[in-house]
Amino acid sequence: MMFSTNQSESGDSKWRSQLDRFVKANQRELAALAWGLWLEYGDSQGTIGIDLQPTPHFVYCPQAAVEQLNSNVDNRLQEIVGIIEHHQPEIEVLMIAIGNGEIKLIQFAPEPTPPICFAEVGQDVSELLELLAKQMSEQINLV
Repeated sequence: MMFSTNQSESGDSKWRSQLDRFVKANQRELAALAWGLWLEYGDSQGTIGIDLQPTPHFVYCPQAAVEQLNSNVDNRLQEIVGIIEHHQPEIEVLMIAIGNGEIKLIQFAPEPTPPICFAEVGQDVSELLELLAKQMSEQINLV
């Protein structure tokens, strides 16, 4: 991945602002998904990621891959590594978005908490993955 400080404002901010709107509109469902995946896998798979290319979909970002990426970019992601290490899944949602050769950390503490969101949403992980991936594809456009 290439990291650059002089990205074009339109390309860079467009996917970021679209992603921000998507996260804000789907906080309960994302919290439910995060908790459901935590119940199934804990952190054994890594951090939940949103890969925006070729079309938005969910992936896992293993801890070793994040640490290697941090090493590759002269420890400029050290803060993200620390946030991942201290993540509290019962009270907050943490995801890494990957788009246009850059990453963006998604972190929020929903009200109610992720376990309650999961219970209230009433969908299983597979249904949530499918629903949210479909909505992301409709709402986030990298072109």
